[in-house]
Amino acid sequence: MKIAFLVWRFPVLSEAFILNQITGLIDRGHEVHIHALNGPPENLSKVHPIIEEYRLLERTYYPPTRPENYLRRLLKALGLLLANLDKGSLSCLQLLNIFKYGQQVMSLKWFYRAIPLLKDKSYDIIHCQFGTLGPMGLVFRQTDLLQGKLITTFRGIDISSYVQEQGDRVYEQLFQEGDFFLANCEFFRNRALALGCNPKKIVVHGSGIDCSKFAFTPRYLPSDKRVRIATTGRLVEKKGIEYSIRAIAKLASDRQNIEYNIIGDGPLKEHFQNIIAELNISHIVNLVGWKQQQEIIEILNNSHIFIAPSITASDGNQDAPVNTLKEAMAMGLPVISTFHGGIPELVQDGISGFLVPERDADAIAEKLNYLISHPEIWEQMGRAGRMRVQEKYDMNKLNNELVEIYQQLLNPQSTPESFLEQPFALNHI
Repeated sequence: MKIAFLVWRFPVLSEAFILNQITGLIDRGHEVHIHALNGPPENLSKVHPIIEEYRLLERTYYPPTRPENYLRRLLKALGLLLANLDKGSLSCLQLLNIFKYGQQVMSLKWFYRAIPLLKDKSYDIIHCQFGTLGPMGLVFRQTDLLQGKLITTFRGIDISSYVQEQGDRVYEQLFQEGDFFLANCEFFRNRALALGCNPKKIVVHGSGIDCSKFAFTPRYLPSDKRVRIATTGRLVEKKGIEYSIRAIAKLASDRQNIEYNIIGDGPLKEHFQNIIAELNISHIVNLVGWKQQQEIIEILNNSHIFIAPSITASDGNQDAPVNTLKEAMAMGLPVISTFHGGIPELVQDGISGFLVPERDADAIAEKLNYLISHPEIWEQMGRAGRMRVQEKYDMNKLNNELVEIYQQLLNPQSTPESFLEQPFALNHI
């Protein structure tokens, strides 16, 4: 199969789930092209090693840079139009229809995004990796700039805060004309159904991890009795890290033998630094910044408990079962997380860890104190977590399912109803 992945930027360190799908499809003999509609990230110095191993940048298409000056932007657009006449660039002029697409087309952003599509527009599958890309993929297909079956995956922000911002009808046309939809958890599938998606056209397909890269290690209380706790995630409101910091502070006076390492970076870094200083816990709480995957694995290998305190952000943004939580569970860490979004589909409360209400530092502190006081349950919880991740989120199983979804969509004998009769769908719904 020939597959186009539509993404906003590529490569992005925090989107390993997209890399896992791309490399999985390549390993299975399929041709994958990556269309990064907003171009490369600002900093390409830090990329996942797999980018070079699979030479993925050679498969990636970026739009030409748009000049800031509007006159220069127009002149460059004209040049691009003339230089690509033999490739059908006149089709791009459809994207300037202000009556159909609104004032936004005047920025020429859509026109510039369309230019790389002229190199090769015919695909079996067009896979929009976020719901927000679905309408864009639909426009490209309507204007014959892309050809193929259109699949859209809903992952989190696209089916939570984006809908809150744009309104409940934002995906109305996409639901009518898109060929099929995936949601990375049941929670977001239900959200899509509530917005009008046909239940026969959407299944749950989780984000997978490579379990072989996250070796299971039973957790025991170390000889120095120092308990190391970890969190991995962007320093943004949705991750709820402020509440785990405050939970640590509640235990700090009685628990001198704890250490809390927060892996990640983001706009709230300074805010967290101030909280840590105000609570006088800088001796046990460390903001260690972004780390490469192997560095994260090393930190987690030396940890005993993992916290993922996700919350619903003020703009409505919510999480699916996050990959960092899956990775920690695969490595045998007992976890503390929240009754939030799709997380209860991953963490079984009282079995592989504990779930607490959102924004409840007291509840986090209580469960953390319990785990520290009962190290004899760490191994059992860790094994349960590993089994859960292997059962539901193994990358190889999920990539096999993705190929099956594509193949059934391309099979003219298959109807959307047949998807829901397949074992892969039943396993996830």
